[in-house]
Amino acid sequence: MIGFQIHHRPRQVSDKLIRAFFDIPVANVSDCMMRITSGGPRLRPMHKSGRLAGPALTVKTRPGDNLMIHKALDMAAPGDIIVVDAGGDLTNSLFGEIMLNYAITRKIGGIVLNGAIRDAKDIAASSLPVYAAGVTHRGPYKDGPGEINVPIAIDGMVIHPGDLIIGDFDGFLCIKIDDADQVLQAALEKLKQEQITMANIAAGVHDTSWVDARLKSLGCDPTPQ
Repeated sequence: MIGFQIHHRPRQVSDKLIRAFFDIPVANVSDCMMRITSGGPRLRPMHKSGRLAGPALTVKTRPGDNLMIHKALDMAAPGDIIVVDAGGDLTNSLFGEIMLNYAITRKIGGIVLNGAIRDAKDIAASSLPVYAAGVTHRGPYKDGPGEINVPIAIDGMVIHPGDLIIGDFDGFLCIKIDDADQVLQAALEKLKQEQITMANIAAGVHDTSWVDARLKSLGCDPTPQ
């Protein structure tokens, strides 16, 4: 029935790729995806420490209702990232201290909520990655509807069950399963080039000639008048 559906995840990104992406900055990966993929700046890290890297277990729920999030916590395998499209509404919280502690015992890899949390102090002290759009003390409803392991979208970023979700303190990002190998190679090369740049800065040999060259190409005289 539409609105009440619970599915198995048909496939998921490999553990090898999850490990490979774990220490790569999200900003580097985003650049390699041409800067057109994003879950939006509203969803911010609410936790103290910890990185996201794992397969998406998706939840689509009515704003203000967390029934299917509770079910997703029961279904999730260790390392899963529960990604919730709750419409971005901040009227009611969807996740708090009790669910946080249950998620930790279940060894969940992280929580991404296009919605609000409460018990923010407890979440802020935790190393379980939690991303959310806001905080409110008002509690949730538990009536549904909701769907699990269906395609969802957050600020235009489409997420399918099993896609790779990564996150750090710059935000989170979804990488399609079929794109992950290609994106990984590009991101590793990007990281290598940035490490060379940082070494050149430390050595005092950083080349910034590209700035004037770019200005000239835009018709701007780079020489101060």
